[in-house]
Amino acid sequence: MYERRHKEKLGVNLIAHYHPKSLISEQYRLIRTNIQFSSVQKKIKTIMVTSSEPADGKSTTATNLAIVLAQQGTQVLLVDTDLRKPTLHYAFNISNLNGLTNVLTKNSSLEDTIIKTHIPKLDILTSGPVPPNPSELLNSEPMQSLIRQIEKMYEYIVFDTPPVLAVSDPQILANKCDGIVMVVGSGKTRKERAKKAKELLEKAQSHILGVVMNGVNSKKGEYYSQYK
Repeated sequence: MYERRHKEKLGVNLIAHYHPKSLISEQYRLIRTNIQFSSVQKKIKTIMVTSSEPADGKSTTATNLAIVLAQQGTQVLLVDTDLRKPTLHYAFNISNLNGLTNVLTKNSSLEDTIIKTHIPKLDILTSGPVPPNPSELLNSEPMQSLIRQIEKMYEYIVFDTPPVLAVSDPQILANKCDGIVMVVGSGKTRKERAKKAKELLEKAQSHILGVVMNGVNSKKGEYYSQYK
């Protein structure tokens, strides 16, 4: 199990930054466009990216979505809210000693904890040290206050969360965000598992924007579609 998790952490690919003209990067821009088209009545500012199960590619999707949003020239914050198995600090090769959990427990200020990445307009808030009570922290007043604060600082905030069927954390965060993107693995995620995850998110009174199918065995790569 450790080997699989380790490979997943190392597998977060910043393809939209390093290969912006690639077909896959174009698909991430399509996701960005569809999200923006879905915000006719209400602006989609806070976006949660999750999956039904581990290793579906949610962290890669969250990261590259944040990158293509920043490539528009808008200020973007990528937040690692997977407080159990954090991943994003590996992708950016930065320390995770100080992050979200430090801010929520008032051991660090938000301004001192946010890190500017090497990608223009993209900042990151890593998860910080793994706490004994992840669900309680995400459901706390300090978390509500933090979201209100960063909404004033950034045009878009992208939250990477744990898988829906693994823990309750995504359901806690779901209705705090303007929209949810769920990632499923092509040929991996079982239909009933994806359906169960969707039902749990709907029970949390969240706004599901759509689904990204990851790992499609075709030249078109990933794609985005609306839930019916």
